[in-house]
Amino acid sequence: MSPSLSRWNPWRGLSALPRAIWIHFTATLVNRMGTMVVPFLVLYLTRHLGFSAEHAGATLGLYGVTALCASPFLGRLADRLGHVRLMKASLLSGGLVMLGYPLVHSPAGVVLATIALAAATEAFRPASLSVLTDLAPPEQRRAAFAVNRLAINLGMSIGPAVGGYLAEVSFPSIFRVDGATSLAAFAVLALTGFAVTEHAGPASSGAAGGPGSRPGYRDGQLIFFLAACVPLAAVFFQHEGALPLDVVRDLRLPPSAFGWMFTINTMLIVLFEIRLNFATSHWPHRRSLFAGGMFIAAGFGAMAFCTTPLAIAGTVVVWTIGEMILLPSMSNFVAELAPADRRGEYMGLYSMSWAIAFAIGPWLGTLVLERCGRVALWTGAFAAAAGAAIALSRVRPPGASRT
Repeated sequence: MSPSLSRWNPWRGLSALPRAIWIHFTATLVNRMGTMVVPFLVLYLTRHLGFSAEHAGATLGLYGVTALCASPFLGRLADRLGHVRLMKASLLSGGLVMLGYPLVHSPAGVVLATIALAAATEAFRPASLSVLTDLAPPEQRRAAFAVNRLAINLGMSIGPAVGGYLAEVSFPSIFRVDGATSLAAFAVLALTGFAVTEHAGPASSGAAGGPGSRPGYRDGQLIFFLAACVPLAAVFFQHEGALPLDVVRDLRLPPSAFGWMFTINTMLIVLFEIRLNFATSHWPHRRSLFAGGMFIAAGFGAMAFCTTPLAIAGTVVVWTIGEMILLPSMSNFVAELAPADRRGEYMGLYSMSWAIAFAIGPWLGTLVLERCGRVALWTGAFAAAAGAAIALSRVRPPGASRT
């Protein structure tokens, strides 16, 4: 590749990442390419099994509650059993549960199968993030998390779309395909001899590992960080809550206009996130967390003044820049804050904070939109996200004395 073309290559520099990260990338991509069970679970339960909408919604809520409650314990389990082992166990057990899910028809059986599905599949997240921490040296860690997000976004751009076509033919086939891709991702890890040196040392210079390390729920730095994370993530999740309602119902724009927002978001992530994280890898945590948070605040806050498709697309660009900076930075901060023997536990608590935000954010956003109007919603979103960003700008570097 010529020097001029190389300069514009959005993935320039990836060859320096360890080979094991690309095995991890492949397994994550294959797994996410089959993601279709959860997005179509309510339709499956109502149209195929004949459940009421209320019953189906409660079942989906049960999945979320199980994931929320189990995340810290699954993270700690990853520390005890091994991060790679739990990744493999999650893919294998999750695939088997999905293959067996269509065989269950009774309400009680569906409840048990849903709990098993949530526990099996959600075990992958803290273990996966911990593996990336084990694999990447500190100077490459943000890029490694960005590569992981690239795999997730590429896969998610395929899975739900394919699931929509499968649902028109056979709802049970959704479970078979999703289960098959989970088993295929397990095979990627098993057949490539994927292995990681875990707990090889402290995640950062000041994070001591070992049997005497402090549990995450007693780490003042982590709790402060997670407390700021929840409102910021709740604002971010408005793209799945109040934003589509505002765009299509209140502004009377066609659903296709809202669909294009996701296309813009995904294209920006695929083309620029990795390069952006290489360029900002030298930034201190405070700077990247604050900058990412403020871009999200500005992007969603600007919706108060936007009524045209072009203006709304501009807000998507702004908050997507924030997403590209903030999410890898958050994962990197938790990775460096965690004691070496508690990385899974810390990642589990981090995942739990996002689950809380997902449970609260869309509901609260739609409630404010209904009762107070769109201007109040988006100015309130700006205030909440900006306040959280300011709080994140005050986090101490990992390794500083803890409270």
